[in-house]
Amino acid sequence: MGLLSDGINEVIATTAFNAAPMGIICRNELIRMGIFAGSHTAQNIERDRWVVANIVHDPVLYVQTAFTDLNRDAFIEEKVNGTVMVRLAKAEAWAAFEAVIERRGTESMAIRLHLLKEDVLSPLVHPINRGFNSIIDATVHGTRYVISRGPELKKMINYHAGIVRKCGGKREIEALELLMKHIE
Repeated sequence: MGLLSDGINEVIATTAFNAAPMGIICRNELIRMGIFAGSHTAQNIERDRWVVANIVHDPVLYVQTAFTDLNRDAFIEEKVNGTVMVRLAKAEAWAAFEAVIERRGTESMAIRLHLLKEDVLSPLVHPINRGFNSIIDATVHGTRYVISRGPELKKMINYHAGIVRKCGGKREIEALELLMKHIE
């Protein structure tokens, strides 16, 4: 499967100068993603029919892209099979996909992805860091919490915040502080 592995791969997806954390699902040699129907990502995929999966090991960037828009200089244009696509300037690796809408509902869309190109820009090895992983989980819960204010989501955010404080490094702590500002 190239850069992505079996299961759900947490990436920052880019579409038309828009970036958002996404889970790309790889199972049984199929690559898919589910997205919220009203999002900028959904609108861009529906119009342009492509998405780029950016592999990034910066917890602050995950939180930023979950809650705010990046400046245009955070992106780099790449020509893939005659189509200009955008990736993150800070990507360590990226994979460009043709995006085919399989199913469209009122709240979500199911997208099938077909790999067009991938590139490794920075072949670094990152050891497993529970603080980084917990920032990803807390950010996912945080995006839902700002909509629903559900107490169970807040409990999960607090649980992961504890892991970040215990296991994370400077960047994970910075990401946690940013996340807490966005959800309060």
